[in-house]
Amino acid sequence: MKNKLIVIISSIVVLVGLFFIGSKLYKSSEKSRIIGLTSDNSKIFYPDYSPVYGNKDAKVIITEFLDPECESCRMFYPKVKELLKMYAGKVKLVVRYATFHQNSVHAIKVLEATRKQNKYWESLSLLFQYQPAWANHHNPQPLLVFSYLPEVGVDIERLKRDMQDPEIDKIIAQDMKDLKKLNVRGTPSFFVNGLPLENFGMGYLYEAVSKEIKKHYK
Repeated sequence: MKNKLIVIISSIVVLVGLFFIGSKLYKSSEKSRIIGLTSDNSKIFYPDYSPVYGNKDAKVIITEFLDPECESCRMFYPKVKELLKMYAGKVKLVVRYATFHQNSVHAIKVLEATRKQNKYWESLSLLFQYQPAWANHHNPQPLLVFSYLPEVGVDIERLKRDMQDPEIDKIIAQDMKDLKKLNVRGTPSFFVNGLPLENFGMGYLYEAVSKEIKKHYK
């Protein structure tokens, strides 16, 4: 009985060890694949059409795949802006979209339409502020966003017309195509100068940015 227990415990230890080794090898392989994408096509991390926050000449680029309806994106957003403020002029944020939730497409079309009125970043902050109401899991009301946006000076009638622009559908389609290519499965997902984070979390984002700052700003 004792020998059988030892065998079982040993087997579990071996399986756990193999799992961690496999996981590490996968992460290493995935990182190498993405580095290859960075070398071949930097536009996957910084398309010409994407919204950019911060100094356009900054040498450190945070690419964030976000979903306006994602609760984690809402939590991370002010922290990301704090990070940009900390390294003002040296870091810029590039926003790309992920339509993982029921009303994501509607919210993204709203945001893209606000760009035509130069109200994108104010509108993004506002949508995150009111997200618990318009994106409520039990009773989502995406049309509520139209009642909030005048707070930041958005012309709603013009917005509704601009939301019909077929170019917005192309942006969403391209972002989703690149998202799959990069194996992004959740939001927010970050890349710093084309490299994925070691693990998910704000601390890992700070670490990655700090590393690139030291590399490019000596």
